[in-house]
Amino acid sequence: MMGYGRMYARLGLMAFISALLVGGCTSMGTSVPVIERAPIAKKVPGKGRGKEEDWRPHSYTVQKGDTLYGIALEYGFDYKEVAEWNNIESPYTIRVGQQLKLTASHSAVVVTPLKSASAVASEDGMLKTQPKALRQPYSERVEKSAATVAKAEVQAKPAAEEKPALDEKKDSAPTDDDERVEWAWPTAGKVVTGFNEASSAGKGLDISGKNGQPVLAAAPGKVVYSGSGLRGYGKLVIIKHNKTYLSAYAHNRQILTKEGQSVVKGQKIAEMGDSDADQVKLHFEIRRLGKPVDPAKYLPNDKSS
Repeated sequence: MMGYGRMYARLGLMAFISALLVGGCTSMGTSVPVIERAPIAKKVPGKGRGKEEDWRPHSYTVQKGDTLYGIALEYGFDYKEVAEWNNIESPYTIRVGQQLKLTASHSAVVVTPLKSASAVASEDGMLKTQPKALRQPYSERVEKSAATVAKAEVQAKPAAEEKPALDEKKDSAPTDDDERVEWAWPTAGKVVTGFNEASSAGKGLDISGKNGQPVLAAAPGKVVYSGSGLRGYGKLVIIKHNKTYLSAYAHNRQILTKEGQSVVKGQKIAEMGDSDADQVKLHFEIRRLGKPVDPAKYLPNDKSS
């Protein structure tokens, strides 16, 4: 009986130890830390994108039928700028195959360092930067001579040139490459033809109206073209608003502004007409870096503003 008792005791002890081990493993399993990862940030479309690069080439080869005025409009420049860059004088004649620069070229400036007073050329052509030391006896005559030379050098120095004061009243067109242009409708009337990028005739909006109806500047800027030298536009006015945007006003009956004139938004610049058109209307374009864009996306919903 005693042998059975010891055996039962051992079995009970082993069961107890097993229960402790299982319970310990279970408690250890529940105490394992859970690492939570932060959610990956989603990219916001368009955020952080740089400014759109200027697509325009540095040069253009003249094709048949081209005019300097048309090339300047297509690339968003003042035709007088293009003429200046290419040394073309009035009447601004260009020839087929001619290579036109579409950017101002600046000649490289070569800076040549000045030789110091102590620089002496040796017999072998090498430049020595230190003078040869010569000992001379001190004398009162030598000291006075040096003082006289120093005084003469001070007197010979020219006075500082005064910079001319800036003329704050000088009238100038905006040149800051800022895209925040506040646009307004150039005239009142119904849009009879909308923008169509695929069509050569749909580079802007056609707005109907009456003969002689006021045509207004859609934004402040400088008149860079005023005339009838572009085929298909009739009497045309082009305004440069900044380095990015131009606006064009075509088929006018009469032009009331001159090239180089600064205008404000809402100023009367022409009268509506049908020059080089089949009806009385205003053809209005907005060009960004020379490329036609849909004016409806820039103009306010309220046509009176």
